[in-house]
Amino acid sequence: MVVGGGLAGCEAAWALAEAGVQVTLCEQKPAHRSPAHRIDGLAELVCSNSLKAMRLGSAAGLLKAEMERLGSLTVRCAYETQVPAGGALAVDRGAFSRRVTQCIAAHPRIAIRHLRLDHIPEGPAVIATGPLTDGGLARAVGELFSAEYLSFYDAAAPIVAAHSLDYGKVFPAARYGRGEEDDYLNCPFTREEYERFYEALIHAETAPLQEFDRRDFKVYEGCMPVEVMARRGPDTLRYGPLKPVGLTDPRTGRRPWAVVQLRRENTAGSCYNLVGFQTNLKFPEQRRVFSLIPGLEQAEFLRYGVMHRNSFLQSPRLLREDLSARARPELFFAGQLTGVEGYMESAASGILAGKNLARRLKGLAPLVLPPECMIGALVRYITNPAVEDFQPMGANMGLLPPLEEKIRDKQERYEALARRSLAALEKLGEEKTL
Repeated sequence: MVVGGGLAGCEAAWALAEAGVQVTLCEQKPAHRSPAHRIDGLAELVCSNSLKAMRLGSAAGLLKAEMERLGSLTVRCAYETQVPAGGALAVDRGAFSRRVTQCIAAHPRIAIRHLRLDHIPEGPAVIATGPLTDGGLARAVGELFSAEYLSFYDAAAPIVAAHSLDYGKVFPAARYGRGEEDDYLNCPFTREEYERFYEALIHAETAPLQEFDRRDFKVYEGCMPVEVMARRGPDTLRYGPLKPVGLTDPRTGRRPWAVVQLRRENTAGSCYNLVGFQTNLKFPEQRRVFSLIPGLEQAEFLRYGVMHRNSFLQSPRLLREDLSARARPELFFAGQLTGVEGYMESAASGILAGKNLARRLKGLAPLVLPPECMIGALVRYITNPAVEDFQPMGANMGLLPPLEEKIRDKQERYEALARRSLAALEKLGEEKTL
């Protein structure tokens, strides 16, 4: 049984089924939804529609390349539902969910059951219920490990209608010329416009977190609300998500003081999300403050940003490197619940959990990917008992062992790390990764 129909759960079910195992995939939607979910399909992308960089010489690109070689379903479906996003792999989130759902539903060895479990299944299982796991199942997991979840707060960015933008101010361009020219729309600030926007942002009213215990409030650095980031100083955004480098405002022929980028949300290009604008501002405040962004004065907000609590396990103490529970070897965990951060990282952990459960059922040794591989390094980090003050971790080149030869150029070094990673994965051989 696989519990949870997100990216990790779908990958775990797919890996098990492809290995010849009959699988029941339990998904609580449509009868029950978390505060963050909106659609009924599997593999819903709750926050951004971007799966990050595609180029091999990047951590995100390398991660996806490894996943493809391990038979990933979600990477294949992502390329089938791709929308323009420069050097990133972004998808039409509705089409992506539908495609994954179709593939899972059509597999002869997967049965989908729509029910909400309040207990850990007996027998072999993968728990991939995501960072909003709650209720009876959350209590059962806590009782199994005799440990509390850790928690942090995650946030999603607003989405605006393309027809409502002011194209006299907004201009199409991909930073550094990567990708097609219209992959992103750019909202350029003058210094005066930025300072007015900044003051409004840092003094805007945030929404109360009434359903959560505020004493546990901890913002995760990798998905920080824009208003929290702004309060670190007036230049924090300008050197972060609003950095203007690599862009020229065609109206002035000069680099803007700051730039808000809008990324296509769907194939039709009818809606765009505000890149880096995860937020917990009240909805009227979002409209008031974000309408100060040049080109968004009359923007129609199709979705406002939201913030919710994410939970994850103390995986270094609780999970083995094959993602099985130390307390119960036939029980595996996958996804953000394990402390990996990001869509593809969650999906990758699902692949590994599914393959390892299949191998356990067949009496085979677990699949532990070498540390030279991005997936191997990431899983090794989240299951390393020596890790203290554990926080969610996404794919990054710093997880990989250094190269024997020293390469000063960062891009060349990253490309060399990627080649080494894929070579290490290839060396394992197909029979060991099935």
